[in-house]
Amino acid sequence: MDPIECMKTRMSIRKFKTDPVPADILLKIIDAAKWSPSYKNSQPWEVVIISGRKKDELSELLIETLQKDTPPSPDIPEPRSWPPDIEARILALMKKRSELTGKDLNSPEVRKKSKIANFRFYGAPHCIFLYQDSMLPEWSLFDIGLFAQSIMLAAHAFGIGTVPQAFVTDYAMVTKKFLGIPESKRLVLGMSIGYPDWESPVNSFRTDRRDTVKIVKVID
Repeated sequence: MDPIECMKTRMSIRKFKTDPVPADILLKIIDAAKWSPSYKNSQPWEVVIISGRKKDELSELLIETLQKDTPPSPDIPEPRSWPPDIEARILALMKKRSELTGKDLNSPEVRKKSKIANFRFYGAPHCIFLYQDSMLPEWSLFDIGLFAQSIMLAAHAFGIGTVPQAFVTDYAMVTKKFLGIPESKRLVLGMSIGYPDWESPVNSFRTDRRDTVKIVKVID
């Protein structure tokens, strides 16, 4: 796939087919992503891929923890505020999704159902968890973000869908214990991965992007 086309056509998938992705393809995706740039070639990323019965067990464990009204405790705190222009874009997205789904996505009940859908990995056969040493600096978060983007683009080039998920890191200690990740590591991101279910209406929605001229300043 042409790299520009790959970047422009990638999208977050929220409904997957149950067919598993062959293990060799998953490893090829990670093998490609490992060539992402990083500060001083530090390569500050580690990966766990969970599938099958163990994925289902983790899913149920996370849902059970949520149903107990356990307060979230992610290793990377959820943002509490945004600059006005960014907050306006977020609110506009939530409004559009509410209109399309006929649900108030800001209501506690709908938000809880959304988290459950996240914890079920949107029906994907696999989930990738990205983590790194908690002693690493902020630059390393930037680097693992590049690595995550590379995974998503490589997967898309193989015809495989992904969705980055912050919600599945809500109960970081629970997840790390289940996956055998040391407490000294910070859980950065979850990412459901599998073949997209294009017949699902949820995958027909694409977010827009700001006009290029609004984000670029050219100085001659």
